[in-house]
Amino acid sequence: MELLASRSKAHCNTGPAFVILRCIDADVTESEDVHQFDCAEDEIFVSTDEIQSWDLSSILNHSTVKIKADLNRLVQYSSYFRGLFSGSFSESCLGSSSIHWNMESFVSVLRCIFGCLVDVTPDNFVLLYEAALFFGVEMLRLKCHIWLRDVTSCKPVSHSQLQLDSLVAIWKFGQEHANDSITQPCTCYLARNFMWAMSFNSFGDVPYELLYSCIQNPQLTVDSEKYLCDAILICRAVNLQHSGCFSITEDGWNGMLKQIRANLLPLSYVAGKRRCCFLSKFADESIDTILGLSGKPATSLIDVHGDEDLIPLRIRLTEYTKKLDLSGCPQLMPILLASLLPSSYIEHMVLRKDVVQFSLNLQHLNGDKSLISRVPLPTLIFEAMQEVDISNCPMLDLEDAIGYFSKSFPALRKLRAVQFISFDTKRLHHLIKRCPLLCEIDMTVDISPVLPSKVSILSSFLVQAPQRSSRLNNIDHCPPAELLSSIAGRLFSNITSLTLEGRADFSDSDLKNIAEFCPSLCYLNLKGCTTVTDDGISVVMLKCVMLHSILACDTSLGKKSVRALCSGVPDLNDPATLQVKSPSHTLAPKLQTLDIGGCMGVSETSLLELICQTSALKHLCLRETQLGSDTLHHFQGSSLERLDISGTKVSVPSLVHVACQNPGLKYLIARDCKYLSQVEGTSEGRMFSSLNTSEQFYSELGRYCKLEEIVVGWGFSFLSLESLKPAISLLKTLVVGLGGSLGEKGLQLLPAFCPFLEKLVIYFQVISDSLITNLVQSLKNIQVLAICYCFGEISSLGFNSSMPNLRKLKLERVTPWMTNDDLVKLTQNCMNLAELSLLGCRLLNSESQDIISYGWPGLTCLHLEDCGEVTSNGVSSLMNCRALEDLLLRHTGRGIPNDFIAVAASNMPMLRRISLDICDASNGDFDIPSVSDRGFFSIVKIARCKVKRWSFDKLNGQSTPMHRETLLLVWDSTKLKRTVIKERL
Repeated sequence: MELLASRSKAHCNTGPAFVILRCIDADVTESEDVHQFDCAEDEIFVSTDEIQSWDLSSILNHSTVKIKADLNRLVQYSSYFRGLFSGSFSESCLGSSSIHWNMESFVSVLRCIFGCLVDVTPDNFVLLYEAALFFGVEMLRLKCHIWLRDVTSCKPVSHSQLQLDSLVAIWKFGQEHANDSITQPCTCYLARNFMWAMSFNSFGDVPYELLYSCIQNPQLTVDSEKYLCDAILICRAVNLQHSGCFSITEDGWNGMLKQIRANLLPLSYVAGKRRCCFLSKFADESIDTILGLSGKPATSLIDVHGDEDLIPLRIRLTEYTKKLDLSGCPQLMPILLASLLPSSYIEHMVLRKDVVQFSLNLQHLNGDKSLISRVPLPTLIFEAMQEVDISNCPMLDLEDAIGYFSKSFPALRKLRAVQFISFDTKRLHHLIKRCPLLCEIDMTVDISPVLPSKVSILSSFLVQAPQRSSRLNNIDHCPPAELLSSIAGRLFSNITSLTLEGRADFSDSDLKNIAEFCPSLCYLNLKGCTTVTDDGISVVMLKCVMLHSILACDTSLGKKSVRALCSGVPDLNDPATLQVKSPSHTLAPKLQTLDIGGCMGVSETSLLELICQTSALKHLCLRETQLGSDTLHHFQGSSLERLDISGTKVSVPSLVHVACQNPGLKYLIARDCKYLSQVEGTSEGRMFSSLNTSEQFYSELGRYCKLEEIVVGWGFSFLSLESLKPAISLLKTLVVGLGGSLGEKGLQLLPAFCPFLEKLVIYFQVISDSLITNLVQSLKNIQVLAICYCFGEISSLGFNSSMPNLRKLKLERVTPWMTNDDLVKLTQNCMNLAELSLLGCRLLNSESQDIISYGWPGLTCLHLEDCGEVTSNGVSSLMNCRALEDLLLRHTGRGIPNDFIAVAASNMPMLRRISLDICDASNGDFDIPSVSDRGFFSIVKIARCKVKRWSFDKLNGQSTPMHRETLLLVWDSTKLKRTVIKERL
């Protein structure tokens, strides 16, 4: 601030009753200031007598404001004005002063002094606080403190009240003034809302000191330790980018890294960081610890840490934690209980041994496991916890985990427990009963490849697993049906969303029990549940009258289920079921999602009946059904966002009809639709006689829709792409399959048409090095790239560009020239791959294993087929890909030992699916693991080949291995199903 009035030679003992304050906006330049002193037009005169009615917008539009202010009020509430007008300054006699200050904040100071309401916001906090300090207005300073306390308190507040940039600016102000009363609330707020802060693009600009203080704060709340690790990497990268070198020492960053509880990182995540120079040592040490914990779950707490403090091993939980993501952690079981106990129970060795013994008993006792109800362990309670994800945790027992959660997370509403193959879904009611507030459950497992409509089964039989005893007491010993019968009518769950995708141990009786137990069910996913019948599905539709989303693709859903949807009864021809519901209970008109793809039991007549009544649908999947153009044309809905008609007889006019009525269509999946390339000849087609070509259809689609995903084949060409241009500017996924032809020009213009493309899959296209280079250089957001069975002259030059965001790469029959040197370049340009599929790379050899395991240590999926001699000397190097979940090795060299399946399971704790070929077995066969020793396996495929000799080459003895059959092993919670299939899966 600058005082412009001259000092008086004599001090005045008395002053006027009011003063004139001339405030000049501090943002005005000096030259402008001189001019504005003489410019009355840019000056406004106001009085504090009328301060309640000031027109602030008008006042702030002037660069100079004259204010007649009550002197006594100024002196009473401002130490600055008290000294100015009560001391030896000339203003005490003259009764006037000129002030340079930010106009808005100075006006707010006056308004506060004279009793007006002043709003503190994230944008003006610093200005107001600074003004309050300078002018000595304690009332305003206190008001700023109260606002900061309230907005950063634990009370539920909208994050829109405080943006990250504003929070950082406030923290910096407090840091500059060494004011802990400002910095501390900011640090605590950021710690409690860490996941919110990471969602901002400016997160990398968070100062190192603030980030470090936040990470050390006991209130730090993150969904998973991997997000904390990501946060450090983001800030470190931004620090390097802005300064050209690290302004923070490596010791500083390493000190922050030590705050991460590495034992709680997902295996695939930490394995993928082995190539990061900053994290390589950290990652190696973490992997060793994780594997040690997962290998010896009962005693590893002591074995690994000995007498060390176990607090860093505990899951990071605070009173503010709402979501917990523990997915992908095979080491979870030995530390889950310890994380939910008070610190006093794990601080010294004796009690720590008790905890370990408790965990051991729960995991390994074969008798009655009701110990959980007898051991008086006071678990901690986290009332804010609402969502838990424990997917892909092979060492964790789901029932034990639910026992812990029911005590510690009383408000749990969402549970995601994907790939818990050993959990028997017949005991699902126990899970639901123990967490009464649960609303959403996802228990997806891998869908069995044995779909009767798609494979030819030669033989099949079951191997029953040993029965597991009940873990619970009293009512828990009742059979599921008896239990549910005893509680029917007096105890119902709050479940609204239930996903049982892929569950082969789920029967009709189980489904009927769920229908009785979950009357509020709105979302039901039964994809691939091949053991439930049309009868069972129809019962759910009859009893769960609130259903609005049904996903039942590749099931036995048929006529009865359609009848139940459309009329409220399973079969109009059955007098016993003619208890028709009222029209309000008919589900079809209320459906928002209907996925019955692959349900061959639904006739065209049933489809027509269903289509005519489902006008509210947003998602519709009818792939590989008996859907025809006439049927689809009867669809009258206008809210459709996703449509899948792959493998059907739908033609252009009917699709035009749907597109015109549904401008919100974002996802169109129309693969293997041969009729899209033909001229329509039906009566409905004649209604759209001018729209009988695919180009005309895509032109209409381009006019009405804004697509995010399109999967096409027959009839799709470059002209189609041009016609779609208005609709694909925001496209994220493009799949062009058999029958589609983008052409050289189409592939060349693709980045310009679809700049935000994240997934590109092309089959049978003509490509070249220049086209591939253009695609990978231009599509900066590409995450999935698949080039399969394409034609053209391509070489390694097409893959010389960096693709840092690429996560999935599939190259099938397009890179026969690939050598180990080319593979090395690929690891350098695609460093962050999680899934890799190579087919037909016959120049690769056993050294390729080292390149793959070193270049992509975090792979979760690896498919190598017809790839030279990769496994001719064994598969030891591939064991370094510790996080693999899906492994396929076929025709890659006769060197895979017969015990490979068991060895792979022991070295790769996440491995669930494996596909091998007898041709590659060093001893001509593979050992099959027993039901009890399968590890985490859910699906094992072993293909058998026969040698075919070609008649024209008998003299040279040339032969080619031809597939004969596939032995398929599929495990569920109770049994192993061995199936021999004619096809090669």
